[in-house]
Amino acid sequence: MRSVLGTLGPLAVSLSLVGAVAACTATGSDDAGSATSPGASRASSSMPTGSGSGSGSGSGDAGGGQVPVGPAEPRPVRGSVEVVRTLPHDPELFTQGLQVVGDEIYESTGEFTRSQVQRRPLAGGPPTVSVRMADDEFGEGLAVTPDTLWTLTWTNGIAHNRDPRTLEVRSEVPYVGEGWGLCHDGERLIMSNGSDQLTFRDAGTFEPTGTVSVTAGGAPVTQINELECADGTILANVWMTDEIIRIDPATGAVTAIYDASALERPRPASREAVLNGIAALPGSENVLLTGKLWPTMYEVRLIG
Repeated sequence: MRSVLGTLGPLAVSLSLVGAVAACTATGSDDAGSATSPGASRASSSMPTGSGSGSGSGSGDAGGGQVPVGPAEPRPVRGSVEVVRTLPHDPELFTQGLQVVGDEIYESTGEFTRSQVQRRPLAGGPPTVSVRMADDEFGEGLAVTPDTLWTLTWTNGIAHNRDPRTLEVRSEVPYVGEGWGLCHDGERLIMSNGSDQLTFRDAGTFEPTGTVSVTAGGAPVTQINELECADGTILANVWMTDEIIRIDPATGAVTAIYDASALERPRPASREAVLNGIAALPGSENVLLTGKLWPTMYEVRLIG
């Protein structure tokens, strides 16, 4: 996850810095030591275009790009999303990670001095538990295993091992590079860092056990963001697009691309209100989708 301003160390930057504007493309660099100071940037898949730090006052047309697809086989099928129902979502939440466990939903959020992780009833209502992160931590993705809630930080290079009920940190594990998205496939953790690479990790120790590069029609797919492990595949947001991709974890091949651009229209005014957040619904093929600062979550059927 990334910002157009602030930390440039981990980025492969397309420099056009005039005044306060920068356009950045993630590379998943292993430089984890250049964390932005609190307030310098809202970071991590935050602002798709435009001005500097702060909430911004964009047109509400955040996102909208497309995942690049090369000419090689296999090529992904194109699909869409069909809304089944809508659920309320706190528009103050800068959504980074989302997962449903039983009748509860876990959500982690970003922004320096405001990052938190919470657990709340899926049916609606206030959080059952909410825990703030340190002011210098920009919260990222999460994954719930049978006995642990793992949460990431963007540039601190720290994963938090949390009690899944109290959400309190039990221990911290360092990792190299940036943290973006995380999911658990029932055996291992899968983590994104904003590049085209996914890292497999031990669910108990967080130690890396392997990697795979993600491609669509042979073309690398970068800026892979929030992840959801679902039915032996990986669903992922791609930052600065309104598309959800389905990935074969064995090969890294993108097998399907789902257009979700019709959701949340008109978008919230903030330039940072991009699509982000995927949660599979237990016992269903449907998923929940939402975005940063969106007032709505959507239960959708993936078509195609």
